[in-house]
Amino acid sequence: MSHVLGQAYGIFRRDLKLAMRRKADVLTSLAFFVVVSSLYPLTVNAERDMLRQLAPGVIWVAALLATVLSLNRLFEQDYADGTLEHLLLSPAPLAALVLGKVMAYWLVTGVPLTLVAPLLAVQFDLPAAALPVLAASLLIGTPVLSLIGAIGASLTLGLRGAGVLVTLLVLPLFVPVLIFGTGAVSAASAGSSASANLSLLGALLAVGVFFAPWATTAALRIALE
Repeated sequence: MSHVLGQAYGIFRRDLKLAMRRKADVLTSLAFFVVVSSLYPLTVNAERDMLRQLAPGVIWVAALLATVLSLNRLFEQDYADGTLEHLLLSPAPLAALVLGKVMAYWLVTGVPLTLVAPLLAVQFDLPAAALPVLAASLLIGTPVLSLIGAIGASLTLGLRGAGVLVTLLVLPLFVPVLIFGTGAVSAASAGSSASANLSLLGALLAVGVFFAPWATTAALRIALE
């Protein structure tokens, strides 16, 4: 067990180092998220109450699209240089290694979005009480997006137009996360409890951590055959 965890952690560290060498790829998603979230309140003539109502949906949709923007890079480089084949032949379970890759991907994409989102929400005049809920919903929800996205990225690996195909595959699966994430922030903004929506996001995360690595592994094995 410790050997498996050690190899998964090794993949996690390796992907983090590679991401730091390709900072432009990491910053592209974050810049997209900031631009989309910032332009909306500037281009829409709406009252403060309207902006507050729109804020959860706009920020969550921007985070979702920013995640989709970089999904095709999750396995693409490893597929091109043969690293995936070595992982497949590794004695460690491929699902554990995939989970390490997905967590590294989330750390460089989902975490920056989570940290920046409360600052962007100020533009929408979102109540202060809703800002921690927004951060919490993204902290729980973005790993789910990464796990689901990994399945889509593995299914389209090596195909032409993979970026478009993965978007079409994962967007319908992202809808529950989007609904519960925006619902939590909207409830907090209205002065209600957001615990129900956050609990549902947590349940989706638990299911995703359990099932997504195995589904991704099966798709990768098919792609490498």
